[in-house]
Amino acid sequence: MSERDSRKAGLDAGALALSGHLGKTIQRLRKAYNLSLSELAEQSGVAKSIISQIERNETNPTLATIWRLSQALDISIERVLAAHEDDPFIEVTPRAETPVLVSEDGKVTLAIVGWIQTVEWLQWYEVTAEPGGELDSEGHQRGSVECLSVTSGTFEVEVSGRIERVEAGGTARYRCDRRHTIRNTGDTPATASMVCILKAAVME
Repeated sequence: MSERDSRKAGLDAGALALSGHLGKTIQRLRKAYNLSLSELAEQSGVAKSIISQIERNETNPTLATIWRLSQALDISIERVLAAHEDDPFIEVTPRAETPVLVSEDGKVTLAIVGWIQTVEWLQWYEVTAEPGGELDSEGHQRGSVECLSVTSGTFEVEVSGRIERVEAGGTARYRCDRRHTIRNTGDTPATASMVCILKAAVME
């Protein structure tokens, strides 16, 4: 198996692990709130059939779908996934089990390497983008700042119409409390580390 095929297999396995974990969590929360599939669909704007497929681990949800469901469930997913206080502090997640999110165009993947305990104020992802891949995001809460450190290839960062090019070894820091987009403008895959700091004091 080539390195590219091995990498794709790892990403596919991570996406499958995320779907299974997320599906169980969504179902658990929905039942805890005594919501039917139809009621959750109405509150989240996600089709009932899609929610059912997610709960049965039959589909890999997009970032937008996960966001809508999290909002409808009051972002309580964090509390369900959080480790118990008596769990060991050292946590190791194998590559195959690292959750992976996928952009709407299917060309950008985000491996969730941050800690679930800090998700409300610090989020950390490893980003892989195919040529032409684009991740378009709505603004986060006011004062949020994102840092994109490019490890290979070239990314373009756009925030409110302003565009900056970031090459390997460079880092872009930008307000993400407004619509923002990252793109791979090169001819080869690009990778980066992305850290999102919510309610960053410097922006208050």
